[in-house]
Amino acid sequence: DFFWPTVHLLAPMTFLSGLLLAIYFALDLFLHTRDPGKHPLIEGVHEREPIRIEGSVNLLLLVAIVGAVLLSGIWHPGTGVTLYHVPVPLETIVSNLLLLGITGLSLALTSKQSRRLNGFSWGPILEVAKLFAAIFLTIIPAIAILRAGTDGALGAIISAVNEGGKPNPAAYFWAAGILSSFLDNAPTYLIFFNTAGGDAKVLMTDLSLTLTAISAGAVFMGANSYIGNAPNFMVKAIAEERGVAMPSFFGYMAWSFGILVPLLGLTTLVFFL
Repeated sequence: DFFWPTVHLLAPMTFLSGLLLAIYFALDLFLHTRDPGKHPLIEGVHEREPIRIEGSVNLLLLVAIVGAVLLSGIWHPGTGVTLYHVPVPLETIVSNLLLLGITGLSLALTSKQSRRLNGFSWGPILEVAKLFAAIFLTIIPAIAILRAGTDGALGAIISAVNEGGKPNPAAYFWAAGILSSFLDNAPTYLIFFNTAGGDAKVLMTDLSLTLTAISAGAVFMGANSYIGNAPNFMVKAIAEERGVAMPSFFGYMAWSFGILVPLLGLTTLVFFL
């Protein structure tokens, strides 16, 4: 069911997001009030100006992007092409062409001044594209090993998430999350979806807590490292291009493990045990 994740992930998402927002607000407030003179970026913070949106046409284009992505999931004409022995269905081709067209419209309809004032450049996007192209190439053997199940090199992990032949939601939450911390969340989700049986009807009903745990682990823990999710690295690249110092790879993980991991543990106690 399309809205199954919306219904079942609403509670854990709201719980975790609320705690994180409270922590971020408290930390920002502490750093600002401790010595505001050392933070030139917040000068003039008390000056008021009307809230307005520039380039609002891009809000419509965002809706169009969602539609283009959904198209590939609901439209299946059953035809396509084969490129270098890889079948590419027609819906994927059309969806990607629509995305490229929407990108072109955004470039044409958004004023150059708005992009200049936002400091827009292609550098961070190219940096992220190179990194994740490498990740998706190197993830292939890892996925193959996990798909081998208990007969593969990581059979101990597959066995650990099932107790007496029954899935353990908390174990699935952390197993999917740890893998998602360093790989992309979509293949991680698919791997553990299949590990839990791969039957959508069963997972959405009798094993709904297990599927919720897999979904939450694959998504929530992508924030544990810079490479766990593309937006993490994108923000880092944009900040550094603006001259803002960012933590190193392991420095970032020190923050994420110090703040996020304890909250994930609390989420486990509340929802998956």
